[in-house]
Amino acid sequence: MPTSAGIRDYRDRLERVRRHIRANLDQPLNLDALADVACLSRFHWHRTYRGMTGETVWQTVRRLRLHRAAFELVSGAKPIEEIAERAGYTNPRAFSQAFKADFGLPPLRYRAEGGHRRYDNTDWQETEDMYDVRIENHDPVTIAGLVHTGPYIDVGATFERFGSHLAVVGGWEKSAGMAAVYFSDPDITPPEELKSLAGIALKPGETPPEGLETCALPAGRYAVLTHKGPYGELSKAYNWFFGPWLAESGETAGSAPAVERYLNSPVDTAPPDLVTDIYMLLE
Repeated sequence: MPTSAGIRDYRDRLERVRRHIRANLDQPLNLDALADVACLSRFHWHRTYRGMTGETVWQTVRRLRLHRAAFELVSGAKPIEEIAERAGYTNPRAFSQAFKADFGLPPLRYRAEGGHRRYDNTDWQETEDMYDVRIENHDPVTIAGLVHTGPYIDVGATFERFGSHLAVVGGWEKSAGMAAVYFSDPDITPPEELKSLAGIALKPGETPPEGLETCALPAGRYAVLTHKGPYGELSKAYNWFFGPWLAESGETAGSAPAVERYLNSPVDTAPPDLVTDIYMLLE
């Protein structure tokens, strides 16, 4: 159908732009060069981008750079000035203001006091209000999506491709929400070999949309950790969930990969307000 072919063509063009942005976050980016990547008119292409992605080019760049900065603040001891420069800010104060506007805390306080720090608490079992873990019985569910190979922190790029794919082939009405399956253990698997599936949980009885891989998850008892905060904090949530919580719970993890279900989106939700449910199958 011509309309579908036209949408596919524009989605492909804008997907090239998003891949280029992610691959060049450390480099200066300008609208004319990105228009050339998209092979679209320099005069109007950014309006097309916003209309089809829901955000401007610079909102995309800013969001990706700040999310990466948050991950670096959580996962290492790199100096703030170096993180700021990598995020595109030559002035640390400007970086601090931009980061605080999105994450609610300036970088130094975020590193020292951010939500990820609750998973460092050795007395976690005495602070009942800090964690939201529940045990639930679930029917079988199928996750349908696109395979992502590489660091889990980069899975957002595959979610973007997934959204573009579904915009062409259809199938959003089959969705019970955005979800991902993580097949590899990042503690023992090289980052470039990590495998996951980024897509949607299908409603009961629905068949997967065209061109997607699937993963069927069994019925059973699941421990579910609700995490509120930036995606960059999830690695610490996993370490606590599969470490201290599991050890103290008296439960045993079953033989199924970890699953995340996303209750909102980083495109229209501030990082501190992102809500992610992590599912662990129990024996």
